[in-house]
Amino acid sequence: MNSESTLNQLKTLLPPGQMPASYGVYFKNTLVALCHALEDHILEQPKGSDPLVLVTFQQGKWYLQEADRYAEIARCSQQIAIAAVPDSGFGSHATSQLPNVDLVDLQADDGLTQEWNLIILAPGYAAMLLCHELSEEEYRGDSAPSLDVERKFYGLWTFDRDPVEVAAKILIDRMRPYNSALADQLIERYDTLINNPPATATDLSGVVTRIVNYLQSSQQQLVTVSRQTRELWELEGQASKLNRNLAANKLQAFLRMVQRIDQRDPANPLASLQVSALAETLGQLIDLPTLQLRRLRLAGLLFRIGLAEAPKEIFQQTADQLDKSSLVFWRDRAALGGQLLSSMPELAAISRIVTHQLEYWDGSGAPDGLKAQEIPLESRVLGLVAHFQELTESRGDRSAMSLGDSLAACEQLSGRQFDPQLVESLGTVVRLAEIGMLQLPQRPSQQPTVWLEDLRSPVTDEPQPSKSEGVTS
Repeated sequence: MNSESTLNQLKTLLPPGQMPASYGVYFKNTLVALCHALEDHILEQPKGSDPLVLVTFQQGKWYLQEADRYAEIARCSQQIAIAAVPDSGFGSHATSQLPNVDLVDLQADDGLTQEWNLIILAPGYAAMLLCHELSEEEYRGDSAPSLDVERKFYGLWTFDRDPVEVAAKILIDRMRPYNSALADQLIERYDTLINNPPATATDLSGVVTRIVNYLQSSQQQLVTVSRQTRELWELEGQASKLNRNLAANKLQAFLRMVQRIDQRDPANPLASLQVSALAETLGQLIDLPTLQLRRLRLAGLLFRIGLAEAPKEIFQQTADQLDKSSLVFWRDRAALGGQLLSSMPELAAISRIVTHQLEYWDGSGAPDGLKAQEIPLESRVLGLVAHFQELTESRGDRSAMSLGDSLAACEQLSGRQFDPQLVESLGTVVRLAEIGMLQLPQRPSQQPTVWLEDLRSPVTDEPQPSKSEGVTS
């Protein structure tokens, strides 16, 4: 990777371990989907959330439909600065004449001509996509792209404000040699945005859902393109490779959604990590096979995803205090979560676990009224652990309960709501924790990585993609 690239400079400036988890290798089609999802989020925001938008386009990769699209984005933005080569065709397009759009004409030998960046800095949220195409030397001999959609990029995408602010400053500094007055203006807007945070943050669950939908559509487009240009035996291998890359990014979108849910719950902000960790511990105690443990661990991270659009009262009140509409939402959270996860075929097994976490041992649960052994074992574990963890944290006017009291509350529901044998196993874990022989885990042993393409870069400090944990169904 070019050491001067925005992506590499960000990696250098951020403290160790602070690079967004999405840092890896991506196919072009995945990046197009992510970029369009972030752009759509700008278009759908209410008036007053106008962002500062910084964009760079690769040399020769500017299309008129994108210019038209940015005319719409400009109407929803404070200011847009676009870096592209002079002969991109954008300079003569009407969008470049808008008062809040500035064009930076890049020199042909500037490394920015090989970058594709979108940085959005708004009063209530921040987002970005940074990427840099692999050089010819960085492709393995058998992996050079023969189709446009097979091109690969080092890249990342994130909603975390800190790295977005750092990247914005880097990109503005890289534009300065071309137009110092513009750079000063961008820095002024930048300073205003970072020094005047809003009282409340923007809910990003909608854009995450949109990202998943875009990725799903791009996956279908990739297979269609491949069918038109490959023999069937070639298609199967290529589609599998592309699907793994897309699956990892859809999974990260779901995980990001869960992070946002936990952030909305100040009384229990680590629920997903703790439930996943304790479910994994309980699964190990009852000797679940490795594949089931992986599924259970991931289901624990995603068990709250059905609360993505939940009203704030869900996180502020106990169930008996909720009004009728909120109570229905609370009772249906497992089914809603399972339905959301079902949009990703690779998570079919995880969707099943999440869907049935509120089934009761006596058959009085939801959504299907399954009874005893009819309930998937992983769902029985997840339902018990989630209830236990919830009791250990405060909710509304209910104080947090001790480990022993939380266990006692679960034991009262043994044989009715919960599998009696699992309650006994949970009791073993809790008693060991109470006498100091075991410390309850705060996070699972592994968390899913977000890239799948197995690229071995000759540069040793580049991201080394690996298999994503937990997407096998």
